[in-house]
Parts: sequence; structure tokens; C-alpha cells
Amino acid sequence: MLATVIHAARDIRVETVPDPVITTGDDAIVKVVAACVCGSDLWPYRGVTPTHEPHRIGHEFIGVVEAVGDEVVSVQVGDFVIAPFYVCDNTCVNCRNGVSTSCLNGGWWGGDDRKGAFADAGQGERVRVPLADGTLAVVPGPVRDEQVPGLLTLSDVMGTGHHAAVSAGVGPGDTVAVVGDGAVGLCAIIAAKRLGAGTIIAMSRHPERQALARRFGATEVVAERGPDGIARVRELTGGIGADRVLECVGTKESMDQAIRSARPGGMVGYVGVPNGGPELPVRQLFNTNVGVNGGVAPVRGYIEELLPDVLSGAIEPGLVFDLELPLSEAAEAYAAMDERRAIKVLLRP
Repeated sequence: MLATVIHAARDIRVETVPDPVITTGDDAIVKVVAACVCGSDLWPYRGVTPTHEPHRIGHEFIGVVEAVGDEVVSVQVGDFVIAPFYVCDNTCVNCRNGVSTSCLNGGWWGGDDRKGAFADAGQGERVRVPLADGTLAVVPGPVRDEQVPGLLTLSDVMGTGHHAAVSAGVGPGDTVAVVGDGAVGLCAIIAAKRLGAGTIIAMSRHPERQALARRFGATEVVAERGPDGIARVRELTGGIGADRVLECVGTKESMDQAIRSARPGGMVGYVGVPNGGPELPVRQLFNTNVGVNGGVAPVRGYIEELLPDVLSGAIEPGLVFDLELPLSEAAEAYAAMDERRAIKVLLRP
């Protein structure tokens, strides 16, 4: 089959790799209907995260089950499924505590699972899914083609944006500022509105992303950055700062902007994958009673909650995909996102 392989910084190739096979009784083989490029994939693409040898890449996919192991009970051949960006059994104590990203038996796409068998990365024609009963979420069918982008966001970015809002404690009437206008930041706007926020401030310098932010529920847009951006947020909040701030980038600058944009006693929900050395200014947090909560989003636990709203059209996170390409053009997908010609690229095998 064909799959995406990263060889070095800015060296993405689509190559022929071995077809996945059932290895253990809890496996499933999924034929990928759609996959995508994540903002976190750009860290190795740009060389920020070194690539020491060629390896498979991609962790967001949806598809149809083609085969299952003899121990699988909740997933059947023919099911349309969503895979979160990690493997989990959904039954261990960490999963039950709502932190399935720390599953005691879990793992990550593109590497060996806990039993030593390879779990294919998401940007390919098929994927071997370990712990299929826990990892995969079944979508009640039939699935229409126009629903595919929205369903694909539930594998990562919609659930991650939701995690930012939940971590910050967004509730009815809150004033929320969102730092980051990528797919996660835009989905965080959807999540904040869905949870009842009264005022939503999108921090964005790009007209097309500003327009999408407003469509998703942003009531204000701040184009400034740094001290000017913080001052503008305070101006919009009566000089106080936002009740909740959602940090969706992962750099030192974005975290600083988020913390300084929060009001005394406010809360920052952070989900940006840390790169560029973000650090917490404990003295400042102590002096202002600003809290910080978040981390890698346990999106598997959010799929069932968000799925009905995606299927009904109540929320439209699939609009973050503004470019669709065949898998064979994965290199262009990465370049388009790296050069900010696209918010998020959907790949069709």
C-alpha cells in the first residue's frame, strides 16, 4: 500500500510499504477514507523535532473496518470509525479517570505497540489498529461524503479545541480569548461558543481565518501581538482581562500572551504542543491567582459527546479544511500548511 514517510526536514515522500495484517486478537484493519496533516506534524517537517531516520508519519484518520481479530467485540467489519490520534484500551484506570492519552496499555501511531507489533501511521491507505475496541469510535451510518471533514476533526483538532475550553472551565456568559488561529484555535472557538461563552475574542492576523473565526462564533478579533495584543484584550474586557484564555499554539510567546491576557483569578487552558521553550512564570501566576490547566487532549473521551453535533450540523469544524489533496500529493499538503497557504489539509487515499 501507499503511505507517507518523512525522511528529513522538508522531505516528505509517499512510498510503497507493507500492507498491515492482523497481529493480535484485539486488532482491526481500517481502510482509510480520509486523513490529514496536523500542525504538530510541522515540527519534524521544519526540523524543529529531528528526524534521525525515515519513518511513517500521520495520526489523524477515519475509515471503514475491513477485518477484526477474534477478540474484538464492539467493532465489526463494515463499521465507519473514527480513530483518535493515539491508541488506548478505554478501560484502564487512567482512561477511566478521563486521561486516555496516558492509557497504561496504549501507544502512538507510526510505532510499535506494547506487544511489539507495528501500528501504522495515519497517512496511508490502511492502518492496523491495536486495542480496536477501546481505540475506535463507531459512527452510526450511513455516512455522507460531506460529513467526512467534520468527522475527521474528531480524531484530533475538534476534541483538542474542546479540551482547551474544558480545561479553562469555559461556562455560560464567560469572556474567552483564543490565542492561535490554526485549526485547533478555530475549533476552540466552536467549543467556547458551544459551552455558552458570551464574548469570544479571536487573536488572528489573517483575514480568511478571521472570517472563519467569526463564522464559528468569535465576537471580536484582535490582530495585534505581544504587549499590543494584551492591551487590546484588556481594552475589550474593561481593563481587566479575559475570564478564560485558550492557548492553542505551544510557543513561549503564545503562552506568555495567554497568561497576560487573563484577568486576575482567570484560567488558561493550554493544548498547544510545546515547542520554543514555553515556561510558567510562577511568581506572576501566584500574584494574580491565574490558573493554568491542560495538556495533551484525551480526545477519545470527547468523541461521543461531540459526534451528534457534528452529524447534525450544529457545529461545523470540518470547515477548517480549506484544501483537499490526494495522498500522492502529501508533500504539497505539508508545504501548503508550512507556508500558511492552508489552514488544514485533508488527504484522500
